[in-house]
Amino acid sequence: MDSAASEKSIIALDGWLQTPAGAYVRAWEQACLDDLTADIFGYNAVQIGLPQIEALAANRMPSKWQAATRASNVDQLAMSAAGKQVAVALDFTELPFASQSLDLVVLPHVLEFAAEPHQVLREVERVLIPEGQLIICGFNPASLWGVRQGMGKLARSPYLPVTGEFISMPRMKDWLKLLNLGVSRSHFGCYAPPCRTAKWLARFAFMETSGQRWWPYLGAVYMVHAIKRVKGMTIIGPAWNRKTAAGTQAVPATNRKTESKSAG
Repeated sequence: MDSAASEKSIIALDGWLQTPAGAYVRAWEQACLDDLTADIFGYNAVQIGLPQIEALAANRMPSKWQAATRASNVDQLAMSAAGKQVAVALDFTELPFASQSLDLVVLPHVLEFAAEPHQVLREVERVLIPEGQLIICGFNPASLWGVRQGMGKLARSPYLPVTGEFISMPRMKDWLKLLNLGVSRSHFGCYAPPCRTAKWLARFAFMETSGQRWWPYLGAVYMVHAIKRVKGMTIIGPAWNRKTAAGTQAVPATNRKTESKSAG
């Protein structure tokens, strides 16, 4: 999938998000993102793609950016009018941010529609500071929606945008592990069957609670929260620990031997 095809794929997802099923997904993801990002602190946060979701709405960092491709002119104008800081990138494999400059990055459904998902992840790892945090939203192939999508492709009647390559949770964790991005938490949601109307989705609303209890890993959508780990880093203890250690007079080894003999 080249960059042009990737852009068309994302546009297809934009259209799907306006459907009843898309609204159902956006509502769950918005609530989950609000909960996850509210207590993540720092200075700079970026949402990459999918402006239909306010991924950083609940976050309180002073600088929050929306990364958009150059082809998304309409979206950029709308975001600028809404007072959002827009960072324009040729594509998401070349982010316009300095290395180790961001505290938080959110990727809502970007990797599964990207031409080079591994490179997007590598670029995100580059711009994150040590202990910086990453949140990824994706469709779960191991769900009723995933099964419906597979059958729909064969029957040429897909439920989700056909251009997406949906990534399983174990596979996503493997990708993150290779980049020293350790998974902190994962969440699943949207347990209703793949219905096309708001009426039928509402009828299966009870499955949200049942799914969380009885089949928690089979939600149609998942969210992964990861932290950038840097090997060799040590956490420095509080200042009073260092003062206490400095104030304690060490006894040389030769003196300790002499004291032992005297005690004997």
